[in-house]
Amino acid sequence: MTSVAVTGLGAVTPLGPDVAALQEGLLSGRSGVRLLEGEPWDQLPARLAATVDLTGRLDRVEARTLDRVQQLALVAAREAWADAGSPEVEPERLAVIVGSGIGGALTILGQADVLRESGPRRVSPHLVPMLMPNGPAATVGLELGARGGVHTPVSACASGAEAIAQALDLLRSGRVDVVVAGGSEACVHPLPLAGFAQMRALSTRHDEPEAASRPYDKARDGFVLGEGAGIVVLETEEHARARGARIHGWVAGAATTSDAYHVTAPDPSGQGAARSIVLALRDAGLTATDIGHVNAHATSTPLGDVAEVRALHTALGDHRPVVTATKSCTGHLLGAAGAVEAVATVLALRDGLVPAIRNLDNLDDEADLDVVRLEPRRLQHDAALSTSFGFGGHDVSLVLCR
Repeated sequence: MTSVAVTGLGAVTPLGPDVAALQEGLLSGRSGVRLLEGEPWDQLPARLAATVDLTGRLDRVEARTLDRVQQLALVAAREAWADAGSPEVEPERLAVIVGSGIGGALTILGQADVLRESGPRRVSPHLVPMLMPNGPAATVGLELGARGGVHTPVSACASGAEAIAQALDLLRSGRVDVVVAGGSEACVHPLPLAGFAQMRALSTRHDEPEAASRPYDKARDGFVLGEGAGIVVLETEEHARARGARIHGWVAGAATTSDAYHVTAPDPSGQGAARSIVLALRDAGLTATDIGHVNAHATSTPLGDVAEVRALHTALGDHRPVVTATKSCTGHLLGAAGAVEAVATVLALRDGLVPAIRNLDNLDDEADLDVVRLEPRRLQHDAALSTSFGFGGHDVSLVLCR
């Protein structure tokens, strides 16, 4: 079976503008969460978010003609492509797969206001390409001249991880040599925040924004909405070796399953999630005991965290790899989360250091896991899991190797 190498890493997150800032922020336990103040936020029941600063990262035309979700994907893709050494590859052998849970939400909402207040002639001529969910993938594909296919998985919070899973399949098929894959999301706006708040999914710890995202903690009260993008450059081993590429790690296996339980709530038994882990391990040719680390989905919701604990126990049995939850620092980046967490997992394997979970002061009685607390933990194993689960019952597990 074709081996798939990770040769480029890119990320723009609430912890900073690149992969170095992401890694530093996670290892230092820094939070990217802040309180949204002033109009139009003051009337919202939940006013916390983890946002990105794109100052100076785009030219005037890009800032005007691309939705923010496309801008984030483009910035992360440029970093990943440069990190990979800007590989020379035939356009027909290069593909792009960038997922998003929502797409150009800010454009839709903003231009709806323009239409209502100023009429149809004031609506942007760039509206349609800015709002379409495949916009981030299309933007990256145009940037790189990819002619081997441009694809957009839309599977809520599992979108970024599913993009990497699809890239693995595409590279194994032999149809392309290089895939630029990941996820992007940008929907910090009063309407999505109000909607999530009405579901009682968001933290309302307004007096302590940096302490709001607290996976597995007894006092957790919901997730914190974030924005960002994570992109990886993946290549067949043959292509990477032939050009002398630096290899950060390997995507060894992946699996996607579905709960068929509820449109927003996870199956409390964790059976669908567990099956995705078991199938991903089988795809990688590994067993549970080969896994030394899990970057858990762990959003900081009361139900979701416990369901994932059950899934890990079902899939891994008595084996207890070290578990971290990077959303404690970044917030929940929705469709970008799985891709950013895959980047973090590759870094943990490559450098042998797992970040600690921020804000984990009082471990939930049901979270019977070997969680990383207080300070980073040394990692000796060569394989890790990154798990992602989304509304609609989407379950995606990635197996990554040193």
